Amino acid sequence: MKALVLQKKGEISLQDLDIQEELGPRDVRIAVGAVGICGSDIHYYQHGKIGPFVVREPMILGHEAAGRVLETGADVTHLKPGDWVAMEPGIPDPFSRESRAGMYNLDPSVRFWATPPIHGVLRPEVVHPADFSFKLPDSVSLQEGALVEPLAIGMHAAGKAEIQPGDTAVVIGAGTIGIVTALAALAGGCSRVVMTDLLQPKLDLASKLGPISTVNIKDQDPLEAVREITGGWGADIVFEASGSRKAMEGIFDFLRPGGRCVFIGMPTEAAALDIVAAQAKEVSMKTIFRYAHVYPRAIALMGSGRLDVKPLISRVFPFEKSVEAFEYAANPDPDTVKVQIVMG
Repeated sequence: MKALVLQKKGEISLQDLDIQEELGPRDVRIAVGAVGICGSDIHYYQHGKIGPFVVREPMILGHEAAGRVLETGADVTHLKPGDWVAMEPGIPDPFSRESRAGMYNLDPSVRFWATPPIHGVLRPEVVHPADFSFKLPDSVSLQEGALVEPLAIGMHAAGKAEIQPGDTAVVIGAGTIGIVTALAALAGGCSRVVMTDLLQPKLDLASKLGPISTVNIKDQDPLEAVREITGGWGADIVFEASGSRKAMEGIFDFLRPGGRCVFIGMPTEAAALDIVAAQAKEVSMKTIFRYAHVYPRAIALMGSGRLDVKPLISRVFPFEKSVEAFEYAANPDPDTVKVQIVMG
């Protein structure tokens, strides 16, 4: 079948690959419909590796995906051919200690699409476990379904934050993850979000998605803005979604006494944190790595209309122009949030 293959650092192409995937009794065969381009895809494309994960042989890209069920295994009862599904891309070992403890996202043996050496899904069809394939309601398109994966990260972060109704949250970073985190925080009970970034077009988009106040840190001191909005008290929660070491230096200053801080973004190098500043406020610090047990709730929010991800889809390319899509996503316009590839 034709697939978008990363040969090595900086070299991608559409190629014919002979991929034979056997349909097991608890699997489904899916026609891939839409795939989002993630920052990790771009990082592999540009650098050939992320930390210890190194592209040593050709690898199909793509892991944010939704599609249509073509065939079901003998033991699958909750899905049928024709159903539209969003596919959770990480498959853990169900018998690992992490999985048995409910933290399957932390299983070190997880097989995650488009993470070397596991092939991704920028191809016409894929076989996937039915237990990690989630039916989409009629009101959710395949393109929206392909956004469930990044939304799951924001949902997982919002859950970690233990939001109380009426909370005020700060989100640092207005990329895809920052925006979906803001949406998840609002859906989870926050009354307002303050979002900071350097790119005004992304902030402008975010400001249209709900009670989100935006701060361009080139023009305004974000700490002063948060103090003004909260009457000097500070925010209840801060989500770090940029991965910027500089942003983390004074991150606890945004918080009220007893506030919560959730780290989402991953800095490329070790970042310094002012532990004394956190102790002086008894800040609760939490981290996330991907997500677990989130897809059904994310899809339910989308299906109810409570959470709208359509405005995040900035550019759409057909599958035959996948290389062009990656070239664009590697150097996008300032207002671009999510680039997607749609299949035939």
